[in-house]
Amino acid sequence: MSIGEDYTDPPLLDLEGEDVETRQWPVDAHEHGLRLDKALVRGVPEFSRSHLQHLIEAGCVLVQTKVAVSPSQKLRVGQLISVALRPTAQAQAFRAEPLALDIRFEDEHLMVLNKPAGLVVHPAPGHWSGTLLNGLLHHHPGATDLPRAGIVHRLDRDTSGVMVVAKTRLAMHALVGAIADRSVHRVYRAIVWGAVSTAEQEVQAPIGRDPRSRIRMAVVASGKPSRTVVRVLHRAPSGHTAVECRLHTGRTHQIRVHMAHLGHPVVGDSLYAGAPAWGMTRQALHAHQLAFDHPCTQTRVEVSVPMPADLAAAWDAVFALG
Repeated sequence: MSIGEDYTDPPLLDLEGEDVETRQWPVDAHEHGLRLDKALVRGVPEFSRSHLQHLIEAGCVLVQTKVAVSPSQKLRVGQLISVALRPTAQAQAFRAEPLALDIRFEDEHLMVLNKPAGLVVHPAPGHWSGTLLNGLLHHHPGATDLPRAGIVHRLDRDTSGVMVVAKTRLAMHALVGAIADRSVHRVYRAIVWGAVSTAEQEVQAPIGRDPRSRIRMAVVASGKPSRTVVRVLHRAPSGHTAVECRLHTGRTHQIRVHMAHLGHPVVGDSLYAGAPAWGMTRQALHAHQLAFDHPCTQTRVEVSVPMPADLAAAWDAVFALG
C-alpha cells in the first residue's frame, strides 16, 4: 500500500531490542468516525482489543504524526494509523530469566526445590516475569519443550516450601498421574486462628469459585471433591493452633479454604479472613514435606524443607506458650 513519496515514517518509541513490527494503513471510508481501538481491531485482528488499548496507552499508536492518547479517539478518512505491535505480556512471559533456585534434589528426570514465600510459580496478570517458570527456563534448556516448563503442581505466591518439577515429558506425565491418584505425599504446616478441638479430622468439602468473588475459592456444592486431613500439633493459650495438613487432593487454595470453612482461618491470610499475628502479614502456611516414588528409577524420594525465618519465629513463639 503506497502512502506517498513525501511521507517519512514518524518515530514511535525507543523499542530497541524488542520484537516489534510496525503496521500502517490509511483510514478508509468505512472507518471514518470510528473509534481508534475499533479500527485497530479491524487492522490488527490477531491481537485482542484489550491488548491494542494497552498499546495506545503505552504510546505505541500514531494517528498522522501525533501519538494517540485515547482509545475512543474518532478517526477521519485519509488519516494514517501507525502501530508498533509489541508482543503481548503472555508472549513475553515464557522467557528464561536467571533466578536463584534452592534445589534440594535433582537428576536428569526431575528436581525438588524449596520455593520462597513471595515467588509466583507461573506467569499471570501482574506477574509476567520473575516467576519460577522463568527461572526454570534459564536453569535447564529442556524446560522449553515441556508444558509449563515442567511444573506439575503449584504453591500460592505467599506459601513457602517444597515442590517437584519435571525435567522430561516422561517424568512429567508420570508425576501428573501420581498426583492425580494420590500417591504423592504432601504435608503442610500452618498456624491457624482458634483452638482446633479435634486432634485429627478429615475434611471432605467440595471447592469451587466463590460466587461472590472471582479471586476467592469457597466450599460450594458445585465444587470439585476436596479432601484434607488436619492434625493438631499444638494448641496455644493465645487462641492459636499449630496444625499439620495432609493433602489428598490439590484444589486451588485448598488448605486455606478448608481451614476457613472449619472456622479456623490461617493466620495472616487476609483473603480468607485470617488476621495477622505473630508478625505474620502473609499466610502462615508452609509446604513442609514431599514424598513419592521416583517415576523413572522407582526409588523413594522424600524431601523436607525448613520454614522461612518469619514463619519459623512465629511457629516457635506459639509452641513456647506451652
